[in-house]
Amino acid sequence: MNQADLSKLVSALRIAVKPKPKLLSCPEGPAGRLKKLRATVTALVKYERIELNYPRAEEAQGYAERLISDAIRNGDCHKHTMEMADYWLNEKQLVHKLFKVLVPRYQNYNSSFTRLVLGPKTYPGYYAGTAILELKGNPFPALQPETHNYHFWLHNVLLEEAKKEFRSAREERNAGTTESVTAES
Repeated sequence: MNQADLSKLVSALRIAVKPKPKLLSCPEGPAGRLKKLRATVTALVKYERIELNYPRAEEAQGYAERLISDAIRNGDCHKHTMEMADYWLNEKQLVHKLFKVLVPRYQNYNSSFTRLVLGPKTYPGYYAGTAILELKGNPFPALQPETHNYHFWLHNVLLEEAKKEFRSAREERNAGTTESVTAES
């Protein structure tokens, strides 16, 4: 059988996309929903970090990932990719940013291009489920500090060895008491 390679036909997204779209309530109907998503993707490309409610952020993440993935895969000479960029980006100068700034930045990425972080809970008040959606590699400070492996720091190695010595001494002591109890019986 001579079949086409599917990976060359459709760009693979590096995030999990829900099969069913979120039900974003909008009084304008489905067209208003797409209008909100277009405004969200435009703001994400423009500001590179936005704060919004979680359901809209989660759905807009998929569209932004697909837009950047197609831009990297096909370039700015591809008609369909340019139409997609023109549709999803309301401000036309952002099309140039997509191809001249974001595509070179993400050219060699092996992971997703966006990061979705749950926003802080405001106290007191109703937690509305805010989220922060950002493009990776943006010029802003990190939202979450990097986790370091402190296992091999000197004081942690010494404490770990001291724990091993203490446990082995305790096991020897317990083994000695059980032998003396069995010998007396």
